[in-house]
Amino acid sequence: MRKRSSILAGLAAAAVLAAPAAASAGSAAPGAPAAAAAPSASGTKTFSFRGMNLKIPSGWKVHREGDIVTVVTGKCRFPEPFLSGCRSFWVFGPKAITRVPVGGGYITYTGKNQFHPFSGVVPCPFTDKTAWHADGKRATTGLRQVGRGHKAKYAAWPNTCVTHGSGRKTASFTQREWFLPTSKILVVDVWNTPGLANVLKNATWS
Repeated sequence: MRKRSSILAGLAAAAVLAAPAAASAGSAAPGAPAAAAAPSASGTKTFSFRGMNLKIPSGWKVHREGDIVTVVTGKCRFPEPFLSGCRSFWVFGPKAITRVPVGGGYITYTGKNQFHPFSGVVPCPFTDKTAWHADGKRATTGLRQVGRGHKAKYAAWPNTCVTHGSGRKTASFTQREWFLPTSKILVVDVWNTPGLANVLKNATWS
C-alpha cells in the first residue's frame, strides 16, 4: 500500500476542509451504486484499533497504513481513503486527523466541518470520471453509541458528483462520520455500508 503521503499529502497538497451543505441524509441518492446486502451475524472476525474492537464480516478486508485503516467491504481497485472505485469505510486515529497538511497550512478535525481534506479536484467515490463536490450544511447530527460507555458525535453530510468542466450533477451521496472525541477516532463512510452502524454500536473496548 502506498504511504499516507500519497493521499493525505499528495492529493491534499492544497487541501482544506470542505464547507458544509443542505440536503437530506440517509441512503446514497440516485446515481450512486446500490448498497450491498447487510452482513449476516455468522462468519465474523474482530478488527481492533486503538482499543476499539469491532466484530465485522469475515469477508471484509482490513488494510492498515499507520494511523489510517481502510476496511474494504466489496469491489476495490486500490484500498485507500478518498480514492474512487473502492467499496470501503475508513478509520482514522488522532495522528491522521491532527495538523493534516493543507495548502501551506494545517487542519485538525473537530467535527464542525466534514472530513474532506482537499481544496483541489478529488474524484467522486464511485468513478474518477466525475468530481467530488462537498455541498455544505450537515443534514443530520447527534450522538451514537459505539460500545458500552462510549458515544460518538455523529454527522451526515450531503455530497454530489459533478462532471468536469460543466459541473453537471450526476450522483449524490452522504458522508457519514462517527467521531469519538476522547479517543480521537474518526470513522468515515461514503458508501452507505450496510450494517456499519450496528457494528459500531456493538463495539467493545479494551
